[in-house]
Amino acid sequence: MPELVFFSGTMDCGKSTLALQIEHNRSTRGLQGMIFTRNDRAGEGKLSSRLGLVTDAVEAAEGFDFYAYLVAHLSQGNRADYVIVDEAQFLAGEQIDQLARVVDDLELDVFAFGITTDFRSKLFPGSQRLVELADRVEVLQVEALCWCGARATHNARTIGGEMVVEGAQVVVGDVNQSPDEVGYEVLCRRHHRRRMTAAAAHAAALSPDVLPVDPSSPADSVSRSPSSRA
Repeated sequence: MPELVFFSGTMDCGKSTLALQIEHNRSTRGLQGMIFTRNDRAGEGKLSSRLGLVTDAVEAAEGFDFYAYLVAHLSQGNRADYVIVDEAQFLAGEQIDQLARVVDDLELDVFAFGITTDFRSKLFPGSQRLVELADRVEVLQVEALCWCGARATHNARTIGGEMVVEGAQVVVGDVNQSPDEVGYEVLCRRHHRRRMTAAAAHAAALSPDVLPVDPSSPADSVSRSPSSRA
């Protein structure tokens, strides 16, 4: 039976690489797929991996109708055996509904790839709808790492190396951006909560095991009181 499968993970965990690998494996077996993407780092109409691999894709802009596009494609005598959608987190909820209809009515497998939460740890609308509708949700096993060496679970937006928590949900950028540009960094939950990026940790000369202490906190005051040392 055809399926809607959502492959999720943080940035830098190989989602686009896997999408390209699925395309390669199926195309070498004589199957023909339709590839869609939105806001790819390589530009409009491209699906690219940080490993340097890139292929052409259909840009699924705001208001794009996946179901209508594929019905028209097939009605013109063209072939489609499966569908790949990268950067699916940027899609609207109704576009995910269209992908589910492609699976159910056109009987095509749909493989969607995207990050689940934004830089504020809030669900993207497209990712939320995929979790609600997908036949399977697959968390990628290639683990991205935080600067401290722990498994990275959160995406952080940075400007000048400093983590920011306000702004538009969608701002196109990438890891390894120049310091004065909007960039992204993957962090473990602990350092995402503390807004401790690699640059901030380096500047503060902190090790991953040093806990931040607020001298004004009640707990710290108790620990410093004479009675607590008696």
